[in-house]
Amino acid sequence: MEVELAMLRQLIGQLQELSDLYGSHYHLLPRDHCPLDNNRWCFLDVDDGSLEYCSPVMAAGKSRSSLKNLDPCTPPPTKKSRKERNHGKLAANSAASGEVLEREIWKEFPEDLYEAVIARLPIPAFFRFRAVCRKWNSLLESQSFSQHCAEVRRGSPWFYTITHENVNSGAIYDSASKKWHHHPSISSLPSKMIVLPVTSAGGLVCFIDIGHKNFYVCNPLMRSTRELPPRSVRIWSRIAVGMTLNTRSGTYKIVWLGCDGECEVYDSLRNSWARTGSMPSSIKLPLSLNFRSQTVSIGDTLYFMRSDPDGIVSYNTATGSWKQFIIPLPTHLTDHTLAECEGRIILAGLLTKNAATCVCIWELQRMTLLWKEVDRMPNLLCLEFYGKHVRMTCLGNRGLLMLSLRSRQMNRLVTYDVATGEWVKLPGCTVPRGSGRKRQWIACGTAFHPCLTAVP
Repeated sequence: MEVELAMLRQLIGQLQELSDLYGSHYHLLPRDHCPLDNNRWCFLDVDDGSLEYCSPVMAAGKSRSSLKNLDPCTPPPTKKSRKERNHGKLAANSAASGEVLEREIWKEFPEDLYEAVIARLPIPAFFRFRAVCRKWNSLLESQSFSQHCAEVRRGSPWFYTITHENVNSGAIYDSASKKWHHHPSISSLPSKMIVLPVTSAGGLVCFIDIGHKNFYVCNPLMRSTRELPPRSVRIWSRIAVGMTLNTRSGTYKIVWLGCDGECEVYDSLRNSWARTGSMPSSIKLPLSLNFRSQTVSIGDTLYFMRSDPDGIVSYNTATGSWKQFIIPLPTHLTDHTLAECEGRIILAGLLTKNAATCVCIWELQRMTLLWKEVDRMPNLLCLEFYGKHVRMTCLGNRGLLMLSLRSRQMNRLVTYDVATGEWVKLPGCTVPRGSGRKRQWIACGTAFHPCLTAVP
């Protein structure tokens, strides 16, 4: 028996060398993968996907009709190079001992590196890996894992959006994978009240109810929420809301501003609201805030867009100082909104003249305090808007803009990368409804940088 096994091993080795040399489409499967007993091997024909089984005795005298590529009457294919032959032998050896090598490698993997590796996974992959074991599932409670996540710089922001027929649940667009994710309603938010996203900072999104009474801060990824205490000043009219984040401490501040100059600041460290005092007399009231424009935050400073006169009002959350900048808007401009990119203030808006409509991008010049056009949507995309009454909503303002363009005849979503100047048409937002999926248009939303460990 030992002699037969030795002959079998020698025969198998020769067959493997011939296969590597002449490029046979028969590949030897290791014994562990053969569904027969230990004294049999199987050959897989890649061309037709069939399996041929043979015993050791049959292998020694197998007919020429079965081993087609070993037939001496058939001219062999082109001889492989030495590099290809060596690669084939290495692959065969790895396949035979892959299970042992993998087990040996991962057994010696340093424990302290697991968190660093997992923190750098794509966000969707992390949620799949949480199901591997309890230890990985509990990483979110680890302080060291939070530090690793803080060191990872996420490139493109995500967008939390609300569609016009599903105001109590969100749809999240992952700009890295270019996919939509349906976001179920957050259980800690009031289910019988319409709550809308108004601003964000880091991985946190600030919501406000449609009556402008109550504020909520949420991490959309982890669905963790904090309801903010009641405001000391009750304003029933519309308000503009901005948010800043201290990346070192993880604390944040939320500022709401009314058209009559009323303003309050929420400090997460103190968990309370505080009045900012009266505005300087140099700032003209009422502010006539542009509520279609989201508030922009750069460092500790928030920028609110106003009209009559056109310009920007800023508030520094660290010093408590107000400033006003009178900046005339470009002509023929409609549906405009502020944005920012790497500390620069950007203006995006629809430029409409006669029957032609185009999305244009301007940048604020610090020296002259004037808007300078830096880009506009390609003509191929603008042709869709010709002759149509188009409305635009800017859903994000953190380097990557999501523009919702709609009319009675069309509904388009386009992203614009301020840094690269790239325009991309997005797939329509579809959310589950009944037994099928229906495409919907975006009502409102905001951009945020996904963070697993951001705490409201």
